[in-house]
Amino acid sequence: MARMTAAQAAVWVLEKEGITQAFGVPGAAINPFYAALRKQGTIGHILARHVEGASHMAEGYTRAGAGNIGVCIGTSGPAGTDMITGLYSAQADSIPILCITGQAPRARLHKEDFQAVDIESIAKPVTKWATTVMEPAQVPRAFQQAFHVMRSGRPGPVLIDLPVDVQTAEIEFDPDTYSPLPVYKPAATRAQAEKAIALLQEAERPLIVAGGGIINADASDLLVEFAELTGVPVIPTLMAWGSIPDDHPLMAGMCGLQTSHRYGNATMLASDFVLGIGNRWANRHTGSIDVYTKGRKFVHVDIEPTQIGRVFSPDFGIVSDAGAALRLFIAVAREMKASGRLKDRGAWAAECLHRKGTMLRKSNYDEVPMKPQRVYQCMNRAFGEDTTYVTTIGLSQIAAAQFLHVFGPRRWINCGQAGPLGWTAPAALGVRAADPTRRIVAISGDYDFQFLLEELAVGAQFRLPYIHMVVNNSYLGLIRQAQRGFDMDYCVQLGFDNINSPEHAPERSYGVDHVKVVEGLGCKAIRVHRPDEMAPAIAQAEAWMKEHQVPVVIEVILERVTNVAMGAEIDKIVEFEELASSRADAPTAVAVALD
Repeated sequence: MARMTAAQAAVWVLEKEGITQAFGVPGAAINPFYAALRKQGTIGHILARHVEGASHMAEGYTRAGAGNIGVCIGTSGPAGTDMITGLYSAQADSIPILCITGQAPRARLHKEDFQAVDIESIAKPVTKWATTVMEPAQVPRAFQQAFHVMRSGRPGPVLIDLPVDVQTAEIEFDPDTYSPLPVYKPAATRAQAEKAIALLQEAERPLIVAGGGIINADASDLLVEFAELTGVPVIPTLMAWGSIPDDHPLMAGMCGLQTSHRYGNATMLASDFVLGIGNRWANRHTGSIDVYTKGRKFVHVDIEPTQIGRVFSPDFGIVSDAGAALRLFIAVAREMKASGRLKDRGAWAAECLHRKGTMLRKSNYDEVPMKPQRVYQCMNRAFGEDTTYVTTIGLSQIAAAQFLHVFGPRRWINCGQAGPLGWTAPAALGVRAADPTRRIVAISGDYDFQFLLEELAVGAQFRLPYIHMVVNNSYLGLIRQAQRGFDMDYCVQLGFDNINSPEHAPERSYGVDHVKVVEGLGCKAIRVHRPDEMAPAIAQAEAWMKEHQVPVVIEVILERVTNVAMGAEIDKIVEFEELASSRADAPTAVAVALD
């Protein structure tokens, strides 16, 4: 047997479990672990500027590719509490990340030692498992269990807390005989699949609601195959956007209160049956349950048993991994089609496609300062189908979801339930670290951008280039819009006269000079005021990325106040701006049929 420190054994387990990249910030209580990382030399490390940033980088890394698990590392006390937001975000969206924290020596844990905090208890509500390992010999098995927990059932994050004296203690561990534990994922039965398809057969206007579980299961191809086999239109949730390409004739649009399409909501309201796969009936997707469920039956498939019936009771529930369920659904449907028993859904699908081509919002505005709708129209024209968008929350995210197009899985990387400001930049860096080749475009409002802005220096130091679109209206735009119901515009203005900006500059009153800040962090930036400046700016950004291998920020100066379409119910969405009446009003929309 080999003798080594417990920290060295932990690094061996990481290597054997396939980890090649970590994100973090070293410190006194985690230095033994970093010493083991250095000695092993097989796991790369990217130094974050804020430990919360490291946790979001780990999220971006996981979300970028099937099978990825991001690892974030920090010292004791505030480093662990800083990463709680990343753990919450990962838990909410079923994203496996491993958070490793240092801790005070075991003998000092009850003595209010410097930076000693019960991070296990703090992290438990936002992880699948959180533990402080008190015995050195248990360290390798704790890490083995962590990967088993993260990958089994509904994926999610784990925190392992290591007292410094546990890390340095010597133990016996044989890495040559180590093997990962088998992963458990529940699977549907043939009888369940037959019943689900039978209920589908009874419907006249069925839909498939595709959730993020399909992305997690790497089952997008199966989803498209099943939709094409049955002819049933698909409504992806925000977390599953891209699981069926936007331009597919059976992609019926997104439904919801904010990040939705007019045609998606209308099609949901016209349906009489919904087969939900890997989704959780999030409130921004459903609105009130009474409106969402009225007049339709539901089958719900989810990998987590406690999700079935959590929001409302379906007519039939199946506990299953999305991929396993889809494979059975396809087998049953294929047999029925071969025997001529599968219903023809052509008329219903054509009706949904007609809505998709006619119920559009206008994007073709020429105003200066620019309207956000035009920004996304310009992005549709500039960025190809292979683009991966990264974003978190705010009017920037909502308008992006209403006007952009996504054409494949993991090309819309979004923090869905938690929505922490500042998530976008570090997550985009994590995506880049996971995939050096793909085209990455991050989208932020100015306030999201100002949270964790320092992480751009990580992109400069480690050569992690991507384009960051910052739509700047110098407002907490989503909160300002929500305050309309309280008849106020209070404490949400970010603008001030920047004494360092020329008095004649139109952006002087917008406050923060993002171009100067970005340049000070070692990156490149360009400011855009007019629609005709967008394409040249994007071309310049791509040239700078190629030349300098750093993030490039394109700041677009928006009109100060824009109200983006949203409402309290899916049948009561308020359209504040004009609707498209011709192809010229929405020239980059898919399936345009207005003329």
